[in-house]
Amino acid sequence: MAVVDNSGTRIYYEVHGEGSPIVFVHGSGGHHAAWWQQVVALRGTHTVVTLDLRGFGKSDSDETYDSLSFPGDIVAVLEDADLTDAVLVGQSIGAAAALKAALRVPHRVRGVILAHSLGGIDDPEVVPLVKADRAEAEKLPVIDRLLTKRFREEEEAKTFLFTQMGTFNAARMQDLRNLAVDGPTVADIAESGIRIAFLAGEKDAVISPTTVTAAHELIDGSLLRIVPDAPHSMYWERADLFNAAVAELTDALADQKVEVA
Repeated sequence: MAVVDNSGTRIYYEVHGEGSPIVFVHGSGGHHAAWWQQVVALRGTHTVVTLDLRGFGKSDSDETYDSLSFPGDIVAVLEDADLTDAVLVGQSIGAAAALKAALRVPHRVRGVILAHSLGGIDDPEVVPLVKADRAEAEKLPVIDRLLTKRFREEEEAKTFLFTQMGTFNAARMQDLRNLAVDGPTVADIAESGIRIAFLAGEKDAVISPTTVTAAHELIDGSLLRIVPDAPHSMYWERADLFNAAVAELTDALADQKVEVA
């Protein structure tokens, strides 16, 4: 357990295990503890780092939030823990913060796994696709976007815990929207030399596999893993599949010649 100061804001993070670092960045309803299934599964082979962005979990809460400060929170953790060759795993809207952080300190980052997100990539081919997916998602109740009906019926305790996670946060979804502002271009990513992996679920109700595949095809050398029958919150509902995919992609990002389909 540790705290780092980022320009007057205290950012909480934890480090578990040993090995090549994997840094998990939560989405709008999460915080460091949301990764409980990932920490236990991966700490035997990797240094697993979890953190709370400002306004989430144990990190400081401001009176107003500007999510454009989130990448700096991640960079502060990377520097304070002196991590190099790290893989950043951003879940949903947290992927935008992870990608922007990686672009600031590419010397510390092996690659970024964009889980259920395009990470705010600004490109005329994919931006309309993301907007169309979001419009469809907003027709559904929030819980239907995140977890499957079958899981909610069969795993009532885990579903209840999932809904309780967000109650520990001061920040809300509306505080995160501008993360997609001034997103990196395909050229920005290429210039940085950072490798990108896209991790998506076949049954994601927030961003479709078609949209994710389109982004993958734009990023030279990017990796793509679409998991059958997995929803938007695969890390929670199908942690076994999510953890296996993260481990596979982390290894693949270390080898320029490896392709994952």
